[in-house]
Amino acid sequence: MKNTSPEISVSEAITQRRSIRSYAPGALDKAAIHSLLCSAIHAPTAIHEEPWAFVIAQGKDYLQHLSAIVRAPSDDEREHLQAEESRKALEKFKNPEFNIFYDAETLIIICAKLPGTFVAADCWLAAENLMLSACAMNFGTCVIGSAVSGLNTRHVKVELGIPEEMLVVVPIIVGVPNVLAHPVLPKGAEPLILAWRGTSS
Repeated sequence: MKNTSPEISVSEAITQRRSIRSYAPGALDKAAIHSLLCSAIHAPTAIHEEPWAFVIAQGKDYLQHLSAIVRAPSDDEREHLQAEESRKALEKFKNPEFNIFYDAETLIIICAKLPGTFVAADCWLAAENLMLSACAMNFGTCVIGSAVSGLNTRHVKVELGIPEEMLVVVPIIVGVPNVLAHPVLPKGAEPLILAWRGTSS
């Protein structure tokens, strides 16, 4: 699966990006992944630490296997999912056929190399760069936050080649969208401005 040339502007990517949970068959090739990673590492960082490192996992069977060992929610996530509006999500987790990676065939995991106050924020900035670049290349993405605790368990980190001292921060699935997702924001949504001090032109 190949496409390394942006086809839309940054502004268009920002407004068109969606969280995609259904993907056409096929994994991204190395050139496309390299292009996305290059976008990620151009993100701004606190005091120029660039604290990120990446793991790539590919293949439908392998991601299904990975799903089976990371999809069990943590205690905190389980408590959150017990809320009335989230019970359907909890039922999905209980289904042995459920793939937490939505049958995508490419998973990019952003890990933090260094401890620090802003390390997680830096990794999320890299994630946003990656996702906007993917959108510009007509790929879909989705952050799989519910996989973070499972990916950070010792045996999974060993399997993925993640050093013990490093932390998984952002797992992102990437691929060609199978269906169009609903907009993240309602049509016509406006920013919530709490205050506007001083003068403006």
